[in-house]
Amino acid sequence: MSDKPIGYRELDEYELSVINEIKEAENAIGDLVNRLRGSTLDLDLRFLAIGVTDLQKGFMALTRSVAKSQSRLK
Repeated sequence: MSDKPIGYRELDEYELSVINEIKEAENAIGDLVNRLRGSTLDLDLRFLAIGVTDLQKGFMALTRSVAKSQSRLK
């Protein structure tokens, strides 16, 4: 049995370190979002939700740009 997910290629150490850097930035932004949610600011929750969704998609795209999943719809 393989130690990598199906459809993904083996990543080298540099690629893994870049993905970890992306994940660290994602966690930092997640902390900021949580601070915003817990703040006393009168936030527009619709735009907060849109921003969170777009950030999630952006971080996923950054990660996939490095990982280059081999599973493609045809």
